[in-house]
Amino acid sequence: MTKAALRPKDAATLIIVRDKREVLLGLRSARHRFLPNHYVFPGGGVDPGDARVKCPIGLKPSVAEQLQRSCSAARARALAMTAVRETFEETGLLLGESSEQTIRSQSPSWQPIFQQGVVPALHRLEYLARAITPPNNVRRFDARFFMVDSKHMQGSIRSNGELEDLRWVALDEVDQYPLISITRLVLELLQQKLQGTATNPQAIPLFRQLHGQELIEHH
Repeated sequence: MTKAALRPKDAATLIIVRDKREVLLGLRSARHRFLPNHYVFPGGGVDPGDARVKCPIGLKPSVAEQLQRSCSAARARALAMTAVRETFEETGLLLGESSEQTIRSQSPSWQPIFQQGVVPALHRLEYLARAITPPNNVRRFDARFFMVDSKHMQGSIRSNGELEDLRWVALDEVDQYPLISITRLVLELLQQKLQGTATNPQAIPLFRQLHGQELIEHH
């Protein structure tokens, strides 16, 4: 199979925003084939368990509607669950809330989360954008970018080795870090959203450059 024939894998990313001024970024290790030595948001590919585990707290209707423009309701939920799980694994921060229901799972990836005595707080997620890795890449992802306020996160920052140098980065200082183009564009869309201005991606030169290649949706 050629690189151009690779089918993108569903993935989800979580942008954690602190005080509307900073975002959490981590450095991908030099040993990774995909995006080594670049700062990224926590996230990763959808696992089978993400679609099977129960969660009594659902997505906000507006977010579910946005996601379901390109996938089923079940897939939309799985993507949101992926964002929560991957962020917990890579950063130690958990988007969770207590629930009257006690959830147990046979999934090795989800057991550590439910052992915290909480369930994923999917209703805290906002949906920002969707992007697909262009052809001819080592790996391809069909990624949805979620965002959440850091006040809803539990735990303390710690790395599992997937992301190194986890740090809060001021939005006006992100240009000092090695970022791929889609990360830069999503950060610009994020700043528009946080400033309360009407999202106008066409005004961003990078959007015009990437439109039709990577960025598929924006909200």
